[in-house]
Amino acid sequence: MGAQFEFRIDDLSGVATQALVKRHLEGMHASSPACSVHAFDLDRLRQPGVTFWSGWAGDEIAVMGALKRLDAANGEIKSMRVADTFLGKGAGRAMLEHILSEARRAGLKTLWLETGSAPAFVPALKLY
Repeated sequence: MGAQFEFRIDDLSGVATQALVKRHLEGMHASSPACSVHAFDLDRLRQPGVTFWSGWAGDEIAVMGALKRLDAANGEIKSMRVADTFLGKGAGRAMLEHILSEARRAGLKTLWLETGSAPAFVPALKLY
């Protein structure tokens, strides 16, 4: 079994969280055509209707993810990223399960997700 992670609603003010968001955006821009990058930056992650979580292993950020509420029954998973040192350790799966649980608790019936199809997205495609 993978490491245990503590999930926190995150206000995106911490240095470690901001660094992981930056890494995520850099990766999205490096792996996708500019017109196809739909990843949220810090401002969009702070908008109303978006809940952002960070997952921690001790004092290290391991993963991040967000849920954007679209309406009363629908949401979209946004900005999932595992910190490089936690790749392959179950952090992405744990975050996905956390978001799914939170969406159910909020009464959402359908979740949407957009991801790429280039080789860099193979781990995400396998997870989703």
